[in-house]
Amino acid sequence: MKHQEDEKTLQIIKKCAEALADKKAEQLRILDVRGKSPITNFFVLATANSEPHMKALCNEADKVLKENSITSVGRDFTAGSGWMVIDAFDFMIHVFTAQQRDAYRLDALWKDAEEIKF
Repeated sequence: MKHQEDEKTLQIIKKCAEALADKKAEQLRILDVRGKSPITNFFVLATANSEPHMKALCNEADKVLKENSITSVGRDFTAGSGWMVIDAFDFMIHVFTAQQRDAYRLDALWKDAEEIKF
């Protein structure tokens, strides 16, 4: 049962990643953090070229979630922060400006996570 839930979640994550790629997200990665993170199972990491682009990417991800009947637990964004997070419980979508992605280095923090290709 759990395996089927993970497969369904992965299908939705991949749809989100494809939607972000279609909107020109850069450095797009899906990380499997099951058993490594106490807060979620997967991270989607993406870089935007500006804050308006970041908002557009998150709006696109929100559309995919809505189309797949996923209610996000929350969305965190502070104007000028260069980082937006959509928490969909089983996975989190992090969209950064390049400067903030370099500063927070989530890729390095979760370097032992398996990367999922899409």
